[in-house]
Amino acid sequence: MTSDTTSDTTSDFIGVLAGARLLAIIRGSGTGPAVAAGAALLGEGVRVIEVSLTTPGALDAIAELRAAAPAGALVGAGTVLTESDVADVAAAGAQFAVTPAVVESVGAAVRRGLPVAAGALTPTEAHTAVRLGADAVKVFPASLAGPAYIKALRQPFPRLPFVAVGGVGLAELPEYLAAGAIAAGVGGPLVGDAASGGDLDALRERARAFLTATS
Repeated sequence: MTSDTTSDTTSDFIGVLAGARLLAIIRGSGTGPAVAAGAALLGEGVRVIEVSLTTPGALDAIAELRAAAPAGALVGAGTVLTESDVADVAAAGAQFAVTPAVVESVGAAVRRGLPVAAGALTPTEAHTAVRLGADAVKVFPASLAGPAYIKALRQPFPRLPFVAVGGVGLAELPEYLAAGAIAAGVGGPLVGDAASGGDLDALRERARAFLTATS
């Protein structure tokens, strides 16, 4: 996407994300627990998974989940901050990158051809992110202003793909989608402690509930 208001094509990343409507965010205690949580999510039908680089062994987890992911699912990296991070996650097989803000990794991902959802909060930040080439704008933290803010942002930027992230729980998810977000990124309310060795059966149950809420 080269403009904040127009786009001739939709990337595969945006197409899959908009179809899935849910981005699962894994922040865990290590490679093994993160992979176990990711595998459980994939097994329940979650199609887009982000492994945060704050997870020890995140690159190995990305590589393992990418190898295990079914056709049509995407595994990416979150908290991607630097040009070096972009190189590392691309080498691990990440299919997209997510940033918490408009940082140097946005341009680095664009130059590499790695789809990127750039973190932004204000209209100026959203505009800047897309001018840099970001495929989507991650509105973060979404809970600061709520679904009404997504709706307001879409008035001047009706064709921007907004992803609501931060404080989105099961009850709020349909509200953000109804307000115009193409998807919502959910960490703790979905993953809980499963990526740190917690109950995987409980994770599967939550995943089914969140998937139902996207329909």
